[in-house]
Amino acid sequence: MNRTFHSEAEIQQFAQTLAHYVQNLKHSIVIYLEGDLGAGKTTLARGFIQTFGFQRVKSPTYSLVESYQNQTISIHHFDCYRLSDPEELEYIGIREYSTGNHIQLIEWAELGKGMIAPADLIIHISGEDNSRTLALTAQSNIGEKLLQFLETA
Repeated sequence: MNRTFHSEAEIQQFAQTLAHYVQNLKHSIVIYLEGDLGAGKTTLARGFIQTFGFQRVKSPTYSLVESYQNQTISIHHFDCYRLSDPEELEYIGIREYSTGNHIQLIEWAELGKGMIAPADLIIHISGEDNSRTLALTAQSNIGEKLLQFLETA
């Protein structure tokens, strides 16, 4: 499924729609965010996370992971861009982030290959200026449910 957006506000709205549906699933979900530097991966993640009331959303580029938790949700936003070896994820306790009903948003997932959970949904972002195309690919039954919902939303 492909969707084209012409402003950051439209991407934020899409992220909010996705977040609301993910919350209703009450299931662990792994979403890979792919695209070149500056494509909008962190912008999409920020919109997703802010939907749950977390106003201060930082990029995890230097910390590798930023977690957002409250009584209803547990979100972990990873950025593997600065990894020199996927084994580094073991040091931050990567396995603990996939227990329970956690949501993982993972940027640069290919750099953490072998250590991160497989994706339920892959969102590849491309484009230039204010226009972005999101190519969504399901990788599991949960991912299929997400796509079906987003096609009708």
